[in-house]
Amino acid sequence: MIRDEEVYKIGRIGKAHGVKGEVTMQVDDDVFDRVDADYVVLRIDGILVPFFFEEYRFRTDTTALVKFYDIDDMQHARRLTGCDVFFPHELADEDDQFSWAAIIGYSICDASDGKTIGTLTGVDDSTANILFNVETADGNVLLLPAAEPLIESIDSEARRIDYRVPEGLMELK
Repeated sequence: MIRDEEVYKIGRIGKAHGVKGEVTMQVDDDVFDRVDADYVVLRIDGILVPFFFEEYRFRTDTTALVKFYDIDDMQHARRLTGCDVFFPHELADEDDQFSWAAIIGYSICDASDGKTIGTLTGVDDSTANILFNVETADGNVLLLPAAEPLIESIDSEARRIDYRVPEGLMELK
């Protein structure tokens, strides 16, 4: 059985394409540029299930047409519409290249005292100044700069990032 901590979200299945079981897959991670994968994991009825590629081809940087094994008609393909797509951490080869999507869900901890600041819920990399979206225990959302000098360490096993909080930033809540 595949567990949530073994995978990270990379996208979502769109609608069926054609009559032979193809689907569109929107991807917000460049994992396919870094790794040659045989499968992805879909969440179906709350369960993580591996789906093996028969073939796939990218139409744009973020959209692929995918044909999975044993999905051979439009009816079966439609059942996958809206499913979240995940990628296994063990295949991501994260040591060679870092992926923002792979750290979603990690705890952000103050490197000076070890206290948990919150949980990383997203990364805004739409501008030159990349920001971590961090949800605190009281439900507030903090935007923290994701600058490399502020990241002390990343522990993938513990799903924890030790972060050096810039002076005065926490008072801006």
